[in-house]
Amino acid sequence: MEPGDLAGPGRAQTALLLAHTIVVQAVTFMLRPASAYRALELDVPGAWLGVLGASFAVVPLVLAVPSGHAVDRLGERRVALAGSAMLVAAGLGFVLLAGSVVGLVVASMALGTAHLCAVVAQQALVANRTPAHRYDAAFGYYTFAASLGQALGPGLIVLFGGDRPIPDTRAIFLGATVVALPLLVVTLFLHPSAHHRQSADGPGAGGLRDLLRRPGLVRALTVSCVVLAAVDISLVYLPALGTERGIAAGSIGILLGVRAVASMASRLLLGRLVAALGRRVVLVGTVALSAVGLGLLLPPLPFPVLVLVVTVAGLGLGAGQPLTMSFLAEVAPPGLRGRAMSLRLTGNRLGQVLIPSAAGVLAAGAGAAGVLACTAAGLGAAAVAATGLHRAPPTDSHP
Repeated sequence: MEPGDLAGPGRAQTALLLAHTIVVQAVTFMLRPASAYRALELDVPGAWLGVLGASFAVVPLVLAVPSGHAVDRLGERRVALAGSAMLVAAGLGFVLLAGSVVGLVVASMALGTAHLCAVVAQQALVANRTPAHRYDAAFGYYTFAASLGQALGPGLIVLFGGDRPIPDTRAIFLGATVVALPLLVVTLFLHPSAHHRQSADGPGAGGLRDLLRRPGLVRALTVSCVVLAAVDISLVYLPALGTERGIAAGSIGILLGVRAVASMASRLLLGRLVAALGRRVVLVGTVALSAVGLGLLLPPLPFPVLVLVVTVAGLGLGAGQPLTMSFLAEVAPPGLRGRAMSLRLTGNRLGQVLIPSAAGVLAAGAGAAGVLACTAAGLGAAAVAATGLHRAPPTDSHP
């Protein structure tokens, strides 16, 4: 990994940003499942479990664009610091308020706010501090770090809470708070870019309306939304498919792990692939590959073939998010990149709510295989939409 691939003038800044990304995701993926376990301890009704899950997601829908505007106006480090402080506060909120479902919801909303601020700041920092010709490698490394943090989070649940069916949730909440504390120090050493200073009267002054008129931006948002929703659907409906076909839960766990590892591998190799083939070709190809992989799940297959098919789908799904980030970073001018990334998060959250909900309605009649087939068709349509994406001329120069 080259020093300039991610934020900062050298390897130290790269390491700081990657560390910040890993810890934010790990703490989030500790606290979210632990909050569900705590709700089960409290014997809350099933409807409240849905409210608890939605309380994390609703904040990004409401505050995503304002947080992007804050990044553009105030700088990435300040918003990342606010997100880090809020993450610590969310951990303390779970420690102090987890005795009631209302307290869990309040703490979960704080967690959603913290995660949003940190992620928007991180992505804007990558966009603003990376030379345009290194966007694909940089966002590939960034999303790999995010995936690594998401994989570490559940393991930390076992470390702090034990391996009982219902872990020690208070210990997990305390552990997550302790793990989050170093973020406050790490953030102080992150170097912000200078681009936020241009947002008041520079190229970013036109605001969201001008941003949405940028060629290819809506296409990139749409592709990102569909790919992320496909990831969520695969996480839910691969187990459902296993249940319908009598596949052991352990085997389904292996398939989900294979998909995750394949996605992470594609992100590590992304810079080289784009250098060899071009960003649009790689995006269209990987989204189409994921469509083929999910579509091949429709007929019953032997388990070794399932592993191969899921690997194909995982390789394709892993590349969609970093590549659409690269397109957005290249299309958006200095002073609007925070808002561009926040628009992407808003679209992703809407997709995560609406598309799986539609899939659930479909599953009532078509079953898990039908849902996966329709998801594959949606990915095929996203691949067609991605053919209209072209590299934009550079909007600024990077040191």
